[in-house]
Amino acid sequence: MTGYRSPQHGFSLLELLISIVIFSVGLLAVAGLQTVSKQANYESLQRSTASQLAYGLLEDMRTNGDGMQVYLLAANLGGGKIAAEPVPNCSAAAECNAVQKAAHDLWFWERMVDGDFETNAGTGTGGLVLPSLCVTGPALGNAGMYVVTIAWRGTASLTGGVANPCGAASGNYGDNNEFRRILQIPTYIDPNF
Repeated sequence: MTGYRSPQHGFSLLELLISIVIFSVGLLAVAGLQTVSKQANYESLQRSTASQLAYGLLEDMRTNGDGMQVYLLAANLGGGKIAAEPVPNCSAAAECNAVQKAAHDLWFWERMVDGDFETNAGTGTGGLVLPSLCVTGPALGNAGMYVVTIAWRGTASLTGGVANPCGAASGNYGDNNEFRRILQIPTYIDPNF
């Protein structure tokens, strides 16, 4: 029997190398997606944390209408600007007036934004990255729209953004604030109720 060739069995070395290259490209794509997914998840966690903190401060403001002017003094808090806990400690059994309560609330919420209640080796780990906390509203603390703004540093550069001064001059968010993330929560508060 001459002229008869047996069928080829198995893979050639070239086919094996091509399949390894294709498989490697697929694995690299999956690794890239994992990195993007982790970054998006972290950004989402930061935004959720900022939202919870802003709503918590707004509720304290709503329940302490007589201290509204003190809350309005909160501009670019964060980074330990209110270092010492105000006296008296309004979270304990001490009697506090509205101004003392508002001062204690601002200290507490700044510590929350900074993450100082969750620490690792003495460093706050539970808050936002390079945060700023600002409160705006009617000049004399009257009834009207109040806005709690929280800014923090994001992981990726973005263009455009909100024209909001909260944290903009701190230098923590890049040369053009391209890493600044902002959450604004507006609400109507009538201090007389």
